[in-house]
Amino acid sequence: MSLDFTAIDFETANSSNASACAVGLARVRDGAIVATAGWLIRPPFPHDRFFEINTRIHGIREQDVVDAPTWAEQLPDLCAFIGDDVAIAHNAGFDMSVIRRACEATGTACPDLTYACTVQMSRRTYDIPSHRLPAAAAAAGYSGFVHHEAVADAVACAHIAIDAARRAAAPDITSLAEALGVRLGRLEGFAAAAETIFA
Repeated sequence: MSLDFTAIDFETANSSNASACAVGLARVRDGAIVATAGWLIRPPFPHDRFFEINTRIHGIREQDVVDAPTWAEQLPDLCAFIGDDVAIAHNAGFDMSVIRRACEATGTACPDLTYACTVQMSRRTYDIPSHRLPAAAAAAGYSGFVHHEAVADAVACAHIAIDAARRAAAPDITSLAEALGVRLGRLEGFAAAAETIFA
């Protein structure tokens, strides 16, 4: 067994978790980041309005995603990058909800994913006043990244899991979860919505 996983981060256009407008990914093999990827996403209607507060956070505007792939168009690339890996995210419940809600909004088949949360890992690894991503990443020895840029956040998330595994002497994500007493979650996939045909 080895420390293999994919870290993931989403940015959203508004308060709807279905409004994914960017994704960042970082692949880890044997405890080292070996590949990253990220792209903009055109959020599905009616979740495609960009709120000013969200744009202030991540800098992505409606005009930036006009030519971006839709959720359904980009999902195969997302799933191909993750493969059979455990997906790691900071506040993983949010990122898994983005996948589920965006799939529901577009009638797209939702993938099965096992996932773990680096907020939980951070709380059981570091004695720090805040476990927000920048603080937890700094505790892991990684700082100076652009927070809320999806790829940068995925890389920071990966560093937290790598450092937590090192400190716990855990050879893989399952062992890390057991050592820290954190739960591996499961996003249960579902089939694409059936097309309604009118005679």
